Amino acid sequence: MSDLDDMDRAILKALAEDGRLSAGALGRRLGLSQPATWRRVRRLEDAGILKGRRVRLNPEALGFGVTVFLGIKLATKGRISLEDFERAVIAIPEVQLVQHVLGLYDYRLRVVARDLADFERVLRRRIMTLPGVGNVEANVLLSEERRTGPL
Repeated sequence: MSDLDDMDRAILKALAEDGRLSAGALGRRLGLSQPATWRRVRRLEDAGILKGRRVRLNPEALGFGVTVFLGIKLATKGRISLEDFERAVIAIPEVQLVQHVLGLYDYRLRVVARDLADFERVLRRRIMTLPGVGNVEANVLLSEERRTGPL
């Protein structure tokens, strides 16, 4: 869907700022009726532009004080090893994001842990034992200015 008009963009911006807005509240904010707003939101969902609305949790407030980005280079490559790795890594609850990337590494992961000792446990017992894992590089997050925002 490439025919986004200004109202579609305004809807996307408003929902990127607050995904909890109801169709009524969103419509009031943008000067649309609730049914018209609902139809537009539904069209954006059907087109695959809106992919759900999620609540953002604060990891630190939930006891996860460490976030680590891992670059993982697989020792062996092939469709089977990629699928095996992906299936296994998404089952690890501490792994919050899995990205298949092009470059120095095959995958980039975002991992949360309670502290560095907890991260070491996750790394040694869960991630390093995954199928095909070769080299791993870790980068610890020191601060984050913006988690998400409108495109």
